[in-house]
Amino acid sequence: MHDIWNPWHGCRKKSEGCEHCYMYFLDGLRGKNGADIYRTAAGFTYPLQKDRKGAYKVKSGEMIRVCMTSDFFLEEADPWRDEAWDIMDQRRDVIFFLLTKRPERVADHLPDNWGDGWENIFFNVSTENQRRADERLPILLDLPFRHKGVMCAPFIGPVSMRQYLETGQIERVIVDGENYDGARPLDFAWVQSLHQECVDNNVTFAFLGTGRRFIKDGKLYKIEGSGLQSQQAYKANLFFQGRPMSFDLRDNWGLPIPEAELYRPYFSLRCETCGMRPTCNGCSRCGKCMGKGSGFSQTDTF
Repeated sequence: MHDIWNPWHGCRKKSEGCEHCYMYFLDGLRGKNGADIYRTAAGFTYPLQKDRKGAYKVKSGEMIRVCMTSDFFLEEADPWRDEAWDIMDQRRDVIFFLLTKRPERVADHLPDNWGDGWENIFFNVSTENQRRADERLPILLDLPFRHKGVMCAPFIGPVSMRQYLETGQIERVIVDGENYDGARPLDFAWVQSLHQECVDNNVTFAFLGTGRRFIKDGKLYKIEGSGLQSQQAYKANLFFQGRPMSFDLRDNWGLPIPEAELYRPYFSLRCETCGMRPTCNGCSRCGKCMGKGSGFSQTDTF
């Protein structure tokens, strides 16, 4: 996917949400061990890579998700992190989405020139249940980041974060179910409750997917396929746009980038009913959903 940067791969399981980790599952299918941690080769410098015309592959204004097959603050990644920070420092025109289950390590592993935070970093913590919310969110609130969010995925237990949302520091909450081996059920009532807390505090809320096992009104549904899961989440109509997030992105000379020069995501017709759209970088136009019998064509527009 064009919106993911994995400077290293592999992870150590940290908490309940890691029990059925998708990365471990997919690595297992390839005969690999997800606990083997290594720096990626060609992928490490992805945000700095350019196309044949000399333009950055990652465009100004894009939001890039970092370490989706690891954790940016993983202990084993300590030797590589400073170089990754330097890459993000060079691309102050790009938004980097950081997600961690290790917020207790963050304060000691920020760059020397961090100050009160970089404008192009969107820092998120993972909170799969109430125990982890109460453990990680107080740390999140104490850390020097200008943009903060929460991701409940896999959402495996009810979570109330009203007291944390009331601080006004959290800008977005996203939730998703669990997939692959041993997927645990997501109860729609949990999603509705957290959605209401976000609405009450004017915090953006996005329901990305149901997961493979979804409970609604006491009935368990088996929903196979991520596409169908995201479509069902979309039909729930729970997306809420709270206070707008505004990232002050700058060019190499430190000047603001005009709105007209920032990346605008492309969405095909298939994207119209996807629960992930509010948090997505857009379609990369790979053509996979435009083939014969797909119902989509090269003329699909916003």
